Amino acid sequence: MRETRSMPVPDGLDGMRVDAGLSRLLGLSRTAVAAMTEDGSVQLDGVAAGKSDRLNAGAWLEVEFPEPKRELTVEATPVDGMKILYADDDIVAVDKPVGVAAHTGVGWTGPTVVGGLAAMGYRISTSGAHERQGIVHRLDVGTSGVMVVAQSEHAYTQLKRAFKYRTVEKRYQALVQGHPDPSSGTIDAPIGRARGNDWKFAVTADGRPSVTHYDTVEAFQAASLLDIHLETGRTHQIRVHFSAVRHPCCGDLTYGADPRLAERLGLERQWLHARQLGFNHPADGRWVEITSEYPADLEHALDVLRQH
Repeated sequence: MRETRSMPVPDGLDGMRVDAGLSRLLGLSRTAVAAMTEDGSVQLDGVAAGKSDRLNAGAWLEVEFPEPKRELTVEATPVDGMKILYADDDIVAVDKPVGVAAHTGVGWTGPTVVGGLAAMGYRISTSGAHERQGIVHRLDVGTSGVMVVAQSEHAYTQLKRAFKYRTVEKRYQALVQGHPDPSSGTIDAPIGRARGNDWKFAVTADGRPSVTHYDTVEAFQAASLLDIHLETGRTHQIRVHFSAVRHPCCGDLTYGADPRLAERLGLERQWLHARQLGFNHPADGRWVEITSEYPADLEHALDVLRQH
């Protein structure tokens, strides 16, 4: 049952925008109020109000609040192939296999890093939503590699700040189709949601700033193995950027990869691996670098290319 509140607009809010006034009155963020207006959940004198409409003192205000979000629970579920690369009292770094999400979410019922750690006996005690405690960054379900999780509140705070201010060195390796020209360079192109597609991204004029640096490690006849340093960390950033320059990740059919090459290489996902994380340890500031080896499917694809 959705909660509804009705009252006259207080004199102190007269003339204010709906989003600003209700944010102050109800203790909600302006973004939350704007979302409610878009749903038609805010009415003034019986008429749906927009976020930029003005409040008039004494007008009859009716607000219907959204239903509280269902809290997702963490189940201790063993994750096949997930290995511990490093662990101490503050952090634990895992080798995340493909097909595993960082944490539970709406629509995802598969294995998670958080659930796998719980099954291994790790007790994460940090703030934030229960189902994603300790998560300071994510890897896509279809991307394998190293991922660090905070175990203590201090580590959580420090690592969140480090990722926000880009002091973490994130290195990926990707096998892309063809040969990027130049062989080492930078792709600086904003990324936003693809038009008409909620789960796909694209280079868009109004997207968020996104910068990818790359170097060619090994060139094959049909593809190139790249070492990639991310300056920013947008969703699908590497996949989107290399697709935009017509060198999609091998096996990445979502972003334009050749299905015939993917089949020849035995790939059922994009060839993209979170190879290394470097950061200042939250306890004592020492520089820590954690590396993940290639999983079998990515190694096999390289073997096929090297044999031809």
